[in-house]
Amino acid sequence: MTSDPGFAIYVHWPFCKSKCPYCDFNSHVRERVDHARWRAALVRELEHYAGLTAGRTVTSVFFGGGTPSLMEPETVGAVLDRIAALWPVAPGLEVTLEANPTSVEADKFRAFRNAGINRVSLGIQSLNDTDLRFLGRQHSAHEATGAIALAARLFDRFSFDLIYARPGQSIAAWEAELRQALDHAVGHLSVYQLTIEEGTAFFPLHARGDLVLPDEDLAGDLYEATQSLLSGAGLPAYEISNHARPGEESRHNLTYWRYGDYVGVGPGAHGRLTLEGEKFATRAHRAPEIWLERVERDGHGAASPDPIDRTARGTELLMMGLRLTEGIRLARLAEEAGRDPLDVLDQAALKRLIDGGFLALDAERLRATHEGRQRLNAVLGSLLA
Repeated sequence: MTSDPGFAIYVHWPFCKSKCPYCDFNSHVRERVDHARWRAALVRELEHYAGLTAGRTVTSVFFGGGTPSLMEPETVGAVLDRIAALWPVAPGLEVTLEANPTSVEADKFRAFRNAGINRVSLGIQSLNDTDLRFLGRQHSAHEATGAIALAARLFDRFSFDLIYARPGQSIAAWEAELRQALDHAVGHLSVYQLTIEEGTAFFPLHARGDLVLPDEDLAGDLYEATQSLLSGAGLPAYEISNHARPGEESRHNLTYWRYGDYVGVGPGAHGRLTLEGEKFATRAHRAPEIWLERVERDGHGAASPDPIDRTARGTELLMMGLRLTEGIRLARLAEEAGRDPLDVLDQAALKRLIDGGFLALDAERLRATHEGRQRLNAVLGSLLA
């Protein structure tokens, strides 16, 4: 697996049929969407960013959301055609679309493939109908496995997501569900712990005690069971929540975790761009209608880019890169921070974390160990204090 971070493009489709109770993403429910108008706006914002990054070679494109499988395939095709006209694209360009496994959306998979999608990421979340209803999903377990089978026939590469640490979930039940998932997972599986975020429908339920998650010890045991079972099946973790056979890692997400540059288009989309040696954070307006009006007026819906100073660049790289099993190249940390990489770190904390078995350091890399990745928030809190 190469450690080149690449140059990625993220396209945000903000619309969903319904809002899942655990979701804090920038997603919105609308009765009607003017697809032609949105198609034109996405293409126009791409043109804005192409003016800033001319000559960069695009290594991946990711359609996220929201629910991008609600897009018209013509929109996907128009976006990809414009990307290929505006930038050089790498051979074997990875083009991923997030999709829900309802039968209506799965019926569009062939059209998405013909539009240029070569990898899908399916929001399965559970293979249990009771828990799917709890999570607010609109598909059944039967639809989920049917959509996975269809994706396997149509696309060379696909992945799907599962959520664990659900209320009342036992280790035995989770291991059984993972084994069922492994009957369908070919190259990549994303497994996320359920967390309660402010602003979601689950938040007030959890706050008043009506929704109780597994305690910290059980959540840790569920994490360990996940790592053991998936690694034993040939899908080791390459990132805290992502598992893949060698060579099947998500190239797009690796760009994020390796702190590479990426363009973000669409409402609420974020980006990181290195321009003339300086790094900038970009951010588009979150409200879909306001973003759309600004693109039509100004050519883009973003606020002014925010410069990221060298210290913050080093911090961001650490926060992203220590999620990866491969860790961070010290030369890369020096490049972003603009000084000796070890000067970025609290030396006493670094020694404690290495002695405690949470970090490992050699001449080339700093990485979090298995134990360190499980406790990464605490590790980073200590390292960057």
